[in-house]
Amino acid sequence: MRGSGEKLVRIALVGNPNSGKSTIFNQLTGLRQKTGNFPGVTVDIKEGRLRFPGGREAMLTDLPGTYSLYPTSSDEKIVAAVLANRLDTHFPDAVIYVADATHLEKHLLLLTQLLDLDLPVLLALNMSDTAAEIGIRVNTTKLAERLGIPVVAISGRTGENISKLISETEKLISGNSDRAHKRFYPLSDVEKHVTEAVCLNLGLKNQYQGLLVAHHHGWLPFLSAQHRSTIEAIVHDKDFASLRAQVDETLDRYDRFTPIVQDAVQHPPQFPSTPTDRIDAVVTHRVFGPLLFFVVMLLVFQSIYDWSTVPMDLIESFFSNLNIWLKALLPAHWLTDLLTDGILAGLAGILVFIPQIAILFLLVTILEEIGYMARVVFMFDKTMRRFGMNGRSVVSLISGGACAVPAIMSSRTIGNWQERLITTMVTPFISCSARLPVYAVLIGLAVPAKRVFGIFSLQSLTFGSMYALGVLAALASGFVMKKILRSRELSYLAIELPVYRMPHWKNLWLTVWEKVLAFVIGAGKIILIISIVLWALARFGPGKAMELAAEKARLEAARQHLPEKAAADLHAAYQLEASYAGYLGKVIEPAIRPLGYDWKIGIALIASFAAREVFVGTMSTIYSIGSSEDDVALRQKMKSATFDDTGAPVYTLATALSLLVFYALAMQCMSTLAVVKRETNSWKWPLAQFAYMSVLAYLLAWVVYNLFQNSAHL
Repeated sequence: MRGSGEKLVRIALVGNPNSGKSTIFNQLTGLRQKTGNFPGVTVDIKEGRLRFPGGREAMLTDLPGTYSLYPTSSDEKIVAAVLANRLDTHFPDAVIYVADATHLEKHLLLLTQLLDLDLPVLLALNMSDTAAEIGIRVNTTKLAERLGIPVVAISGRTGENISKLISETEKLISGNSDRAHKRFYPLSDVEKHVTEAVCLNLGLKNQYQGLLVAHHHGWLPFLSAQHRSTIEAIVHDKDFASLRAQVDETLDRYDRFTPIVQDAVQHPPQFPSTPTDRIDAVVTHRVFGPLLFFVVMLLVFQSIYDWSTVPMDLIESFFSNLNIWLKALLPAHWLTDLLTDGILAGLAGILVFIPQIAILFLLVTILEEIGYMARVVFMFDKTMRRFGMNGRSVVSLISGGACAVPAIMSSRTIGNWQERLITTMVTPFISCSARLPVYAVLIGLAVPAKRVFGIFSLQSLTFGSMYALGVLAALASGFVMKKILRSRELSYLAIELPVYRMPHWKNLWLTVWEKVLAFVIGAGKIILIISIVLWALARFGPGKAMELAAEKARLEAARQHLPEKAAADLHAAYQLEASYAGYLGKVIEPAIRPLGYDWKIGIALIASFAAREVFVGTMSTIYSIGSSEDDVALRQKMKSATFDDTGAPVYTLATALSLLVFYALAMQCMSTLAVVKRETNSWKWPLAQFAYMSVLAYLLAWVVYNLFQNSAHL
């Protein structure tokens, strides 16, 4: 992506996870950045324009964090694939390597590998202010001399020396920087023979690049089948043991750069007990740590509810008023209905999620910035691996209690593709806020307001059991998927616990903006299309069915002498029954009858695919209730409903509990499916998710119905 005919120097920002690389990227590019996907994968790529004082510009690419060019996750493979292929679109002309000055030795392995690729490299020592505070002194001049590259001490948090970093980068790409680094790692005899043969066959000039291709030829995406087979023959012929060679190389590199670090970095005689150490004694405690986490997540969860209510109500109110205004302004026509009830309703369904997404990512990013989320991953990693996930999955699952849309987006922090996929697939099982209106109506309808032991009401216990059912379904599904999705990708926890520090607010707001924009653009267009389709199903019917339904409603309203509002509700109910949505409800009635449902519930199931909470509004329309908020009137209508053929009551205890279970487990949220499609970059996974969640919901709802069908009628 060199830009519209303009040749830009491409600079890669490379570093270990938790090195502060993203903060530096935001410091250097500000709002002059965009986010996309690497071709063929769902790993994000962030690019931005870096402007130099002399007026020149460069394209800065923020490559995913990795510990070395011997990857263990999909994110790390991206870095290795880009740097092993000089023809790659994202292959850099120069590299800014970001390292944590407080743990410099751990960060030099990847740096020395970059040096052997013969790339112009600048070392940015991030968190230098924190290092100075704890008594670490880095002699940047000596470090630069020993490594043969420019070294700049910076602070991404405060912005210290960022201007110097930009100036030194400009010198680097202009060729005015003193750069005299030599090959860091001497190849063994076997490695030399292998790389010579690989370079000869692929036309490569850099030996270390040839070595990387030899190590990773089995999965590198740019290799043709012929080249892959040729390299396989070379590796076999030279008796090249890749894993052993990687271990030997890593140990050799450490032996070579450890003395450099010891010579250039001065540590305090004895590390004092820092505030981070004292906080970690509580935060990572085996007992208090998890308890504190659940308290923190409860506060996050409650904040999402409390803080999002007002802006969500304002958004809904705005679109409702706009809808009324347009209907009064425009002539009565199906195009007007398309605009108001289709397009505007779809836009409202997209934008109403923005407060929840923004608040969730604001709070989670704050926790990440201060260093707390790394501790959460550390604490829960072992437990979550039993269910095919990892420590980072905990955040997504708990966030799903507010809304699955931002929760699934937050799973991007999971490096292992299999674990991220499982987290994405099971998060919608967690009961979200959209299920609450459905629970409120059905529990009030089905469960008597009695108390157990005079303390707990049956209704609150039923409500809690729906959440418990979702959690159990998520964990059980994760366990099963772990057995089915066999991955060759290794998974283990390799994470640094950074020092606690104040958030970098600019980085925080840019992150929130990026996540919100990604949802609106990526998932929004899918939500809008499905909204229009659902509107069409409810607006039109076969033949003259809609006209006949309107006439029937008019005659019935006149016979009963109904007021204007009640007549309008009756008209809407008859037309919904006559529409394609109503037709589909009757078509699927034989399939849902074993669950105790009639065709009216079938319409609600179809309509609430847009969003689960639509169930209440749809039932209000079907039963001609003036307001979807009038739960009491709705329950009374539902209690008196009977099957058309048998006259038996529809809403028995068994039916209501069956519906509760169905809505607790079924995938009925197009927003979630749209986000899953965006995150997995394929329709395969959201369709599979919809299928297995629907089947599981159907089967368990059938079991519940049959268990309770002999109970007394409501």
